[in-house]
Amino acid sequence: MLNRIDLRGGVRDPRRLLPRARLDVSAAVERIRPLVAEVREHGYPAIRAASERFDGVSPAVLRVPAEMVAEAEGTLDPQVRAALVESIDRARRVHAAQRRSDHTTQVVPGGTVTERWLPVDRVGLYVPGGLAMYPSTVVMNVVPAQEAGVRSLVVVSPPQKDNGGWPDPRVLAACALLGVDEVYAVGGAQAVAMLAYGSSVDPDGATRCDPVDLITGPGNIWVTAAKRLLRGVVGIDAEAGPTEIAILADHTADPVHVAADLISQAEHDPLAASVLVTPSMELADAVDRELTRQVAAAKHTERIGTALTGEQSGIVLVDDLAAGLRVVDAYAAEHLEIQTENAREWALRVRNAGAIFVGAWSPVSLGDYCAGSNHVLPTGGCARHSSGLSVQSFLRGVHLVEYTRDALREVAPHVVALATVEDLPAHGQAVSVRLPGEAS
Repeated sequence: MLNRIDLRGGVRDPRRLLPRARLDVSAAVERIRPLVAEVREHGYPAIRAASERFDGVSPAVLRVPAEMVAEAEGTLDPQVRAALVESIDRARRVHAAQRRSDHTTQVVPGGTVTERWLPVDRVGLYVPGGLAMYPSTVVMNVVPAQEAGVRSLVVVSPPQKDNGGWPDPRVLAACALLGVDEVYAVGGAQAVAMLAYGSSVDPDGATRCDPVDLITGPGNIWVTAAKRLLRGVVGIDAEAGPTEIAILADHTADPVHVAADLISQAEHDPLAASVLVTPSMELADAVDRELTRQVAAAKHTERIGTALTGEQSGIVLVDDLAAGLRVVDAYAAEHLEIQTENAREWALRVRNAGAIFVGAWSPVSLGDYCAGSNHVLPTGGCARHSSGLSVQSFLRGVHLVEYTRDALREVAPHVVALATVEDLPAHGQAVSVRLPGEAS
């Protein structure tokens, strides 16, 4: 079922042989630019018109009533509620450990620099509502923001025709469990624009969504395009593309497990990438047979089959695990599983991945929901330079510089010398004026 790429014998640049699904975000930016301008200029009517056009529905008042958010928790299936509570608890344990402490360095006697870690004041969290509903994404966005100390959190999620124009009730329930009551039934580029610029959210203009400082959370190409367009007006976490999984496996891996894990990510999106990297031809053949069997029995057979047979998915044959490691490092997958002998040893050698799942009993699905890790991760090779969502995503480092007169006098000649060589004499004068006759 999967395409095969034979890299045995070595290859200079594996990235050239592992294509990804292409999203033309630049073209999408131009498509949504007028919509974003309309939202900035006109607010509520532009947002509602866009929702009716793209989602086919929009409530008259965009903010979800707080009582509706609270009541949604009571409609949850008890097993789903218990699972969400457990997911929240495990995520809190992991993210609480990521908190940063202020640190003061004495550079010289009388001269210190303190690095303070300050949370962003207000954050907008985007929760998708397309091919699937994602209450788990509420958890993954809200928990690190809360642990960072963000003062104000707002969730936006697309209106649903089968829920009276409000977001999915399971998304609302997750908000209730986390104590978030500012929720808006808005999705797509119009939601990102609303968060960035602020807007009235009812016909009378009596209720307003104030602008945010940072927008996080995954979305479709239109959401990604709006985040790119508005970067600078507002901070963003990343430009998320289609999900991807790479598995580095040897002859010890169970083909049933490997096939199931490849399918689990293909289930998200026809553009999802599922890649197996292995030196074992026997495993490759066994996984192909398992895929044929398991895909036929899956609920979303067509979507999964499209993803698995796309050029972005495949089996990569390599000479050995060392060569396989070079391939997965070059690919820099959002999710990387290591199913080999001595899996932890190989995992510790990986340089580029959004998250690494070690051994036979740590599937990506665990990380999607209840490992305690975060599932908002870099895609499209961005793991080479970017991290997944964490407490750090919501913090800013600010330096406090404190020098005494004696400490300034001691370094003043160096400041003046550097200001002079850069032809910025006023910089030097700002020091000299404090130390008449002393700074030279």
